Amino acid sequence: MKVLITGSNGQVGHCLTERLTKHAEVLALDYEGLDITDRDAVLNTVAEFQPNYIINAAAHTAVDRAEQEVELSYAINRDGPSYLAEAAKECGAVILHISTDYVFDGMGDKPYQESDAIGPQGIYGQSKLAGEQAVAESCPEHLILRTAWVFGEHGNNFVKTMMRLAQSHDELSIVGDQYGGPTYAGDIADALISMVQHLEKGKQVKWGVYHFSGMPYASWFDFASIIFEAAKQHGVLTKQPKLSAIPSSAYPTAAKRPANSRLDCSKIENQFGIKPSDWNFALNNIQAYK
Repeated sequence: MKVLITGSNGQVGHCLTERLTKHAEVLALDYEGLDITDRDAVLNTVAEFQPNYIINAAAHTAVDRAEQEVELSYAINRDGPSYLAEAAKECGAVILHISTDYVFDGMGDKPYQESDAIGPQGIYGQSKLAGEQAVAESCPEHLILRTAWVFGEHGNNFVKTMMRLAQSHDELSIVGDQYGGPTYAGDIADALISMVQHLEKGKQVKWGVYHFSGMPYASWFDFASIIFEAAKQHGVLTKQPKLSAIPSSAYPTAAKRPANSRLDCSKIENQFGIKPSDWNFALNNIQAYK
């Protein structure tokens, strides 16, 4: 089994590279190794390596910067996946592509199912949705994994930000009216690997979109509170900052953040037996986020 991983230096890509090398021949490439917005480079790399699977973990994820970097966002989040999917079809590979809850409008109070109406509110979500559509159009054998609130030991994320701020702040104001499922990057990697192994066993698969995120659902305020509790429990912090919950309106950003980022993950559990990410358990490794 041969697997091409793009975005290998990102949160999920890093975990994928570490974990998949135990099971397969892996070609893991970051931006310097492969610019996915270069169609010729993508087609040549895939044709030379001849992978059975392409896992695209590359993305332009700077949500606020995307509002100004429109062309770059679409180049990375739409065009790159389109080229990878085209290359996958040409060599007979399956493409697995990571997407986001931002393809929805972020309204309502129910977890989103894969079949729910889409309605991205900013450039990041719009470009990621365009990427989903490009992948589906270019390669029939595709699996798109939407996720949310990603964190891990590698790269920048909310957990690392909270741990850094705790060193210099006695009090912190955290948004309390946005809800989602924090998702451990290692669990996303494991989910993708499970999907590949499912295919390798020759089991029937319904191509298309799947949701995978963490449980239980929480607000950013809830998430921060539990991060600091875990840090104190594991001896990483001797003193927790005092937290106060604030509304989104008190923390304006260039791009609108969804109030509802909750994803219904029943489809992936029914199809692949993959359970939601246990983000509370993942925080047992909190000492790695200092």
